[in-house]
Amino acid sequence: MRKWILAAGLMMVLPTMASAQDAAKGEKVFKKCKACHDTAGKNKVGPHLDGVVGRKAGSVEGFNYSPAMKDSGKTWDEATLDAYLADPKGYIEKNKMVFVGLKKEDDRKDVIAYLKTLTK
Repeated sequence: MRKWILAAGLMMVLPTMASAQDAAKGEKVFKKCKACHDTAGKNKVGPHLDGVVGRKAGSVEGFNYSPAMKDSGKTWDEATLDAYLADPKGYIEKNKMVFVGLKKEDDRKDVIAYLKTLTK
């Protein structure tokens, strides 16, 4: 009986542990993004991403967005960032980003946790 209770308890805890967001891991995964995105207010091939969480898509001053991004009507929150990072071209068709996306859910959640630490 005690083994069953322990196993049941672990079954409830493990999914929570697996889905926890880790900003430190996200910073490491973000290295894939650094070639095009800055985190200190400078636009590169892509717009800077400091302060991205809560920001309207296509709104960084001085960056030449595609019409698709400017007209998307999206605001970057956890859900929209997750969907976009999973499939950038599928989520906002005809946007300029050539990156194929982050296929692992944990990588996306960790990157989003990291992005949440960046303030403008």
